[in-house]
Formats: sequence, structure tokens, C-alpha cells
Amino acid sequence: MGLELYLDLLSQPCRAVYIFAKKNSIPFQLRTVELLKGQHYTDSFAEVNPLRKVPALKDGDFTLAESVAILLYLSRKYKTPDHWYPQDLQAQARVDEYLSWQHTALRSCCTRAMWQKMMFPVFLGQPVPPETLANTLAELDRCLQLLEDKFLRDQAFLTGPQISVADLVAITELMHPVSAGCQVFESRPKLAAWRQRVEAAVGEELFQEAHAVVLKAKDMPPLDPILKEKLKHSVQGLLH
Repeated sequence: MGLELYLDLLSQPCRAVYIFAKKNSIPFQLRTVELLKGQHYTDSFAEVNPLRKVPALKDGDFTLAESVAILLYLSRKYKTPDHWYPQDLQAQARVDEYLSWQHTALRSCCTRAMWQKMMFPVFLGQPVPPETLANTLAELDRCLQLLEDKFLRDQAFLTGPQISVADLVAITELMHPVSAGCQVFESRPKLAAWRQRVEAAVGEELFQEAHAVVLKAKDMPPLDPILKEKLKHSVQGLLH
């Protein structure tokens, strides 16, 4: 077998990997793993990734977990254009800096904003205390300000004049709260202009293709009651 990517496009890092592979014409077999149905907990998937998370990569006998590791593996193996992950020491360090920061900052608040505003009340039928949601949205706003002030500044893209994997990781995160109806870009013209540049660099058709699932998440059919209870139990940590 050639390259296999195990993805669920409901997941923001999966979307980043999908866009990167498609944009760079990297041939791969898509293996869809539906998170809401618990398919990442199956024994067969655990053979690919014992961490039971997506994205995951299988390249012959080689398997790899973690989205950042996968993006960098693909960039190196397929020798993608330098701007995605620059060879210049300091330019590369800027990309690394963003990738290191986002795990516990933007990733955390974007995920919680989506779940608290949409997935808990709409999909799971579980009300979220208004003060909990308000605190999460305030934290999201602080993260967006840091994204502008520390990373974007007056540049075209987050780490310089050209798009990099940092921009893909960031935009796919921000589309999570957007899918729940959060006003992420409306009062932030600098961030909105950056989003337009990222979409143009990726290609609008590919961008929409990658985000079709999450942008329709609010209209998903109800889950099987047993799966719903299992899911509800596994995501309670997103209420804090």
C-alpha cells in the first residue's frame, strides 16, 4: 500500500493535513475514521495509532501520529515548496514557535467554544451554563488578540510573507468556532483579511471541500442513543 491518511474532517488538525496533502498533490488513500461514532476506539485503528486519535498516517510499514509530526513528515518526504516549512533557520523557528504555542492556546479555546456553543446543546441535548460559555468566549477573544499581536502583526501570513503550515493549522482551528456561529472575524478586519489570503493561497474550492463537514455539523442526524451516552461521557472535560 502507498500512503494512507486516517482522517475525520470534523477534526481541525485532520483538515490541516488534508488541505496540505491535496494542495501539494501528494497521493494518498483516505481512510475515514468517524470520531462521533467512536471508530477511533476500534482495535483495528489502534494498530495504526495506539493513541486512538486522528490524524494518523501509515506509509508502508511506518505509522505516525500527531498532526504537526505528520505535516512535517509530508513536507520533508515530498519536498514540498520551501514556504510551507522553510529551511532558513530563523524562518523555520517562527513556524515552530507558532506550532508550539497553539496546542494549549488556540486549540483549547476553539474546541471548547464549538462544543459549548453548538455540540453540547444541539447535538448532545446538554445545556451549557451561560457563565461557562461566556468565560470560554472571553478566552477565545484573548487568544485571537494574541494571534494578531504576537504572530500576524503586519505580515501577510502568520510567520512571514508566504503561507506556511502554521497558517493551515491556525485557520482550521478558527473554523471550529465559526461553524458554531461564533463571530471570529467580524470585528477583526486584520484577521479577516488574513483569512482571505489563506483561502486564496489554498484555493477556495479545496478550502470549502475540507470544511464542508464541520460547517454542516449543526445539521447532523441524531446519534444512536448508546453512542450518544458514550460520547457525552468522553467530552465532559470540554465543559471546563
